[in-house]
Formats: sequence, C-alpha cells, structure tokens
Amino acid sequence: MKASLKLEYSLRVLAQLARRNKGNTVTRIEELAKLEAIPQNYLVQLLNELREGGLVDSRRGKTGGYRLARNAEDISIKQVLEVVEPDLISTKITLKGNSGPQVANLWRELSKRFEKSMNGFTVAQLAQSEASGDWEI
Repeated sequence: MKASLKLEYSLRVLAQLARRNKGNTVTRIEELAKLEAIPQNYLVQLLNELREGGLVDSRRGKTGGYRLARNAEDISIKQVLEVVEPDLISTKITLKGNSGPQVANLWRELSKRFEKSMNGFTVAQLAQSEASGDWEI
C-alpha cells in the first residue's frame, strides 16, 4: 500500500497538534512546518483542507495558529483519509467477466477489513507511538 505525501504530512501534523493539544493552545504554522519538516506554503493548503474537513481549528491574528478541532482520541485514521485521500478508501470494481462477481466480493471484504482497521487507530495513538514502531492490528 502506498501512502501519498499529502497523507503522510497530514498524519504528521495531526500527531504534532495532538501532542500540543492542551486547552486552547494553538501552534503557529511556522513552528509546525519546522517541527515536521513540511514546506510552509504546502502546509497552509493542507491545514485549510483539514480545517474544512473538521479536523483542525484555526485562530487568526498575531496570537493565531492551529489546534485539533476535537480530542485526538476522537479522530480516527479513517476520518483523516476521508478528508485527505477519499479515493483511497472507495471501492469501485466492475462485475464484468465470469469472475467479476467473485473479485467484487473479495474486494468488498478486503475493504471492510481495511475500514475496520483504520477505525481502530486514532490520532492520539499516532501521537503517543512516536518512539515505538510497534502497532497491533
């Protein structure tokens, strides 16, 4: 499975915001860009998309910045994919040919399992698993 750079950056910035999510604290875009090694111009676009998707909030002005729109425990990886890469989780299989229905059934089952797995992981877990590379699926 290949994750896009857009998805990777989204997960990294959401994990960083989760680590800094204390009350009304916001993190400036310059700091996020530096901490996560993401080009600032691209990060602006990405954060706008995450904001429109309901995953982050922003505050304007001199003391402005970004924060998670809700608790990191309440943001699943599936929700992130739905905002950032919706085509990655869509299932489009034709029923053509003799084996088409069997392939479609298999693909639907794989999609259900993938979706269940994505719902089982949250941004909070991603933020906490920084030092550990171990995930249990």
